[in-house]
Amino acid sequence: MAEYSLVPVNVPKIKTKYRSIQTAIPVPESLPIFEKLKASEPRSMMGQPPIIWNSADNFTVSDKWGNRWIDWSSCVLIANAGHGRKEIRDALKKIIDQELLATYVFVHEGRGELTTMLQQLAPDPKTYHVFLLSSGAEATENCIKLAKTYAISKHGNKKKYFVSFNNAFHGRTLGAQMAGGMDKLKTWIVDGDRTFIQVPFPDGYKNTDTSFDLFLKTIAEKGVKPEEIAGVMSESYQGVGPDFMPVEYALKLEKFCRDNDIVLIMDEVQAGFGRTGKMFTFQHYGIKPDLIACGKGISSSLPISAVIGRADIMGIYTPGSMTSTHSGSPLCVAAAIENLKLILKEHLVENAEKMGKIMNPELERIQLKYPDRLGCFHGLGLVAGIQCVKPGTKTPDPETAVAINLKCLQRGLLMFAPVGIGGECLKIAPPLTITEEALRESLQVFEEACDEVLTGK
Repeated sequence: MAEYSLVPVNVPKIKTKYRSIQTAIPVPESLPIFEKLKASEPRSMMGQPPIIWNSADNFTVSDKWGNRWIDWSSCVLIANAGHGRKEIRDALKKIIDQELLATYVFVHEGRGELTTMLQQLAPDPKTYHVFLLSSGAEATENCIKLAKTYAISKHGNKKKYFVSFNNAFHGRTLGAQMAGGMDKLKTWIVDGDRTFIQVPFPDGYKNTDTSFDLFLKTIAEKGVKPEEIAGVMSESYQGVGPDFMPVEYALKLEKFCRDNDIVLIMDEVQAGFGRTGKMFTFQHYGIKPDLIACGKGISSSLPISAVIGRADIMGIYTPGSMTSTHSGSPLCVAAAIENLKLILKEHLVENAEKMGKIMNPELERIQLKYPDRLGCFHGLGLVAGIQCVKPGTKTPDPETAVAINLKCLQRGLLMFAPVGIGGECLKIAPPLTITEEALRESLQVFEEACDEVLTGK
């Protein structure tokens, strides 16, 4: 994981319409806050660029010392409708004034409004139901549970395997990490559950074989028959890239699942709610998943997630046997309702598509300036990634990724720490509200940072 120095560095002052850098970075006055956290938190929480968020507005983030950044993080793909939206804040104030902060799974009016809104986004609203939860990992865990339960209830214990993809990330809880595809994140599990298997993801860069034949060959090599598979889960795009399936591959995967009564799950936790220029990324593939895991951009703010799925699968569990303490929390529900209204009213899905047609060609142009160091570019809508590699190889180069990330921070452009299988990927994900003017300014800053790091000038 990236590490950032807490030694303040004097950098040139900047003042534009959207950016302001007025101090050393990190801010000297912020260091006691970092020290306090170092003394009270596990070190795992200290992996992001060293700034102290004080306020955030639309597509900018500010500290309290006069610095302001154009945001390319969206709080890790949360703030789709922008930061601090008045409509969301007003809805939260209304619920607080109503003195309704928690309800367990007792019914409140907003819950029905939100589940109906999400149901209308399903591939077939009449045959899909919605289960509200708190986190993306909860959503993927429940997808795993539902797929396996459905398989056992219809076919018995022989239908037990759960297939996911190499390099996948589905969350940090036990089931989510067993379904994940990065072995380094699973060493603590030791033996794991041998019914969880992974196959290569057809990204076209880390794995150049994008044929569905490789899927079939891999499960056969693992001794798994199609009729023994309970579920297949994939991120609609893999977060380590973003990496996308070829459309033909996705269609063949869907047919394979239909032919063998396998529950097809698309993890839309970071990919959903307009991020790629469609409400859900799986819509680019023309497929119809059985279960959809949602989170992050569902509220642009508070913690809430959902599983949207076929009613016959979702209805397996009896009343009271599939719940969550904060499922449908009034505050989180209010935020999600207003967020969905904003996405639809302000045509943010369409804006993501429009801005993506500006952003992605420019990022690809920058990548092609340094193809031996910036080894791969993938992007769609308002999510993109550039993978830094050792010269002339595909070996991850996390040091270069951090250096570019830090130069951006010092110039007023904020990204979260590099991601990827080796910390090599510069991930780009501004709020879907970003304007063309701000986007072009931020692209210029990013190019300047790349130029300085990669040429030494």
